[in-house]
Amino acid sequence: MDRRQVLRAGVVGVGAVAFSGALWQEAFAAVAQPGPSPYGGLSATDANGLALPAGFTSRVIARSGQDVPGTGYGWHWAPDGGACFADGAGWIYVSNSEIPVVGGASAIRFSPDGNVHSAYGILSGTSVNCAGGATPWHTWLSCEEIPLGRVMETDPWGVQPARERTRLGRFKHEAAACDPDRRVVYLTEDEGDGCFYRFVPDVWGDLNTGRLQVLCGPAGATSGPVTWQDIPDRDGFPVPTRRQVGAAMRFDGGEGCWYDRGTCYFTTKGDNRVWAYDAAGSTIALAYDDSLVDGTPPLTGVDNITGAPRSADLYVAEDGGNMEINVITAEGVVAPFLRLNGQGASEITGPAFNPAGNRLYFSSQRGATGAKSGSGGITYEVTGPFRSVSIR
Repeated sequence: MDRRQVLRAGVVGVGAVAFSGALWQEAFAAVAQPGPSPYGGLSATDANGLALPAGFTSRVIARSGQDVPGTGYGWHWAPDGGACFADGAGWIYVSNSEIPVVGGASAIRFSPDGNVHSAYGILSGTSVNCAGGATPWHTWLSCEEIPLGRVMETDPWGVQPARERTRLGRFKHEAAACDPDRRVVYLTEDEGDGCFYRFVPDVWGDLNTGRLQVLCGPAGATSGPVTWQDIPDRDGFPVPTRRQVGAAMRFDGGEGCWYDRGTCYFTTKGDNRVWAYDAAGSTIALAYDDSLVDGTPPLTGVDNITGAPRSADLYVAEDGGNMEINVITAEGVVAPFLRLNGQGASEITGPAFNPAGNRLYFSSQRGATGAKSGSGGITYEVTGPFRSVSIR
């Protein structure tokens, strides 16, 4: 039996756990399966190299090494994780730079009509800033994807200086997601035997003090109850954080992380999975696994993840694969939403919706050049009739 057959027998055979998180309108009894997209099929490739559903349009917002149009600010190389923040009637899109030594992060500020107002840096002097996460108090957590990496809390408006938040652990950070209901911050780790963490601050909104915990459960489990245990030494030296608690669950290359209405979704690139942690029930399950789909998996190279403000849909970007962002609907359907053609040596990063939910931003980290330096990076905007679905 190949990996797909083994996992299908092990997970489907015992019955997958249904989700209780309110993000899904109706719980379903199996991982998401290929099906018709709520937006229909993809149209022919447009002038920017994107294949989109009917009614959607794209534009290039910025290119690495060039000034953001209408500003005098040069866009960073290797754009990675990103998020949007409300700015009055306008909004701000922040983006990390995944290059060594001089990584950091930048921001583009948009007017209410969608025109670029300004662009500027919000973080410098850090290394390999991969993903991160927005906080409810309107800051951006920028994460270093290096051994003993840090989390830096930054100001999307570029007014306040960035602050080091090492209480969130020193490890190969990837993404972060805030849970305002339980007042914790979830964290992924990009290691082949990585862990899934949460930080419990002493005071919500203040990340200076608190406890770092790791998710624990049976080895190899893909569903069922889980618990949390404190990490004895958050500095991770000489013993890495992921090796300090014997009961810690292992995840193959933690990537994106997104919390919404009781469920934290996170991805693992090594096995092309999207996990669902039910925070209220303290259980874990699979929302997607390419080994468990019927037919050809539409989503591979699983990486960054975000949610749509006006629906219960998830949007998952590919690192490789066929350079798509796939939508996973609340009804349990996975389908391509867009495809970036002619950039097979790149990866799609930083998907994020503006507050109104009618514009999606993302980057091609290496662009058409495929240069590992990220000098060919391109940041895009997609506008169109994103669906609005009532969420119970």
